[in-house]
Amino acid sequence: MATKKNNTVDFEALLENINADFPTYQVLDEDGKVTNPDLMPDLSDEELVELMSNMVWARVLDQRSTALNRQGRLGFYAPTAGQEASQLGSQFAMDKEDYLLPGYRDVPQLIKQGLPLKEAFLWSRGHVAGNYYPETLKALPPQIIIGAQYVQAAGVALGLKKRGKDNVVVTYTGDGGSSQGDFYEGINFAGAYKGNAIFFIQNNGFAISTPREKQTAATTLAQKAVAAGIPGIQVDGMDALAVYAITKQARDWSIAGNGPVLIETLTYRYGPHTLSGDDPTRYRSKEEDDIWEKRDPLKRLRIYLTDKGLWSEEKEEAVIEATKEEIKVAIKEADSAPKQKVSDFLKNMFEVAPQSIQEQIEIYEAKESK
Repeated sequence: MATKKNNTVDFEALLENINADFPTYQVLDEDGKVTNPDLMPDLSDEELVELMSNMVWARVLDQRSTALNRQGRLGFYAPTAGQEASQLGSQFAMDKEDYLLPGYRDVPQLIKQGLPLKEAFLWSRGHVAGNYYPETLKALPPQIIIGAQYVQAAGVALGLKKRGKDNVVVTYTGDGGSSQGDFYEGINFAGAYKGNAIFFIQNNGFAISTPREKQTAATTLAQKAVAAGIPGIQVDGMDALAVYAITKQARDWSIAGNGPVLIETLTYRYGPHTLSGDDPTRYRSKEEDDIWEKRDPLKRLRIYLTDKGLWSEEKEEAVIEATKEEIKVAIKEADSAPKQKVSDFLKNMFEVAPQSIQEQIEIYEAKESK
């Protein structure tokens, strides 16, 4: 017990005990050297190359999406550069029958799970066709409401458990999302019913411009799992191998009937929160940016694979060129999608339109036919 001689509670000791239980798990340091061989995942050479290729693909997609946004060819866009290990390392541990409930920054995982790139571009533009998913893709469209995907994931997790599925639902939010009520409600419900779920907090340091230390007194965000009675773990989110290893173990734990796991990935976004007017230079220093750029997830995995003789500049350039071509084709396909009409918006509001809406549909259809 944390009590002193005069029978008073030692609150400092209580805090120390909580914080001591949440170390940061890592496999590769920022120089690409193995720091924890015991956590090294059992990935083949081909799988390691595929994971690295996915991360390079994501970096190029971020660069091209930013350019397309500036050209007016994309709508809403939340940059992903810097978070490739957190996003693609975790997705790499998923099964195609697992469910993905992303936030608005988690489009790369959706695409790698099976969403055609054209649909991702259409979603950015606000086109309804961006929500038409292949039947084989177990996912919901990116959630715009901060943290709401956690509540939805809790429901999916319970459904998977009740149907006896050996699959999980994986969902993501940021450090800011962990301050929302939906965050706790989601992990608490899933924990109470031992649902099949992995909850990610991608802690990139800022909720738009609010620093993480201004959001909560908790030393880690992983420790918020304690209140819900579920395991919480913190991992180096710039280390793809560590993220993959922890996600794989969490998935095995959950589908074995043990309930959900909360994973906090320590990561960083190199760009603004979104391209809708945010200026990160107003709340982030160049010194801080420089520190995180040295931890670049692509750099450390690139060094590791190059030392193993599995990666080269030629291989990376081939991935870059293939990605550029993929994007070129997809944006052209998105450009050819039918233009949306006001009558279409109205038709999409209700499965059976009430009389007032039906009257408006008829009015606009008449105007559109002229």
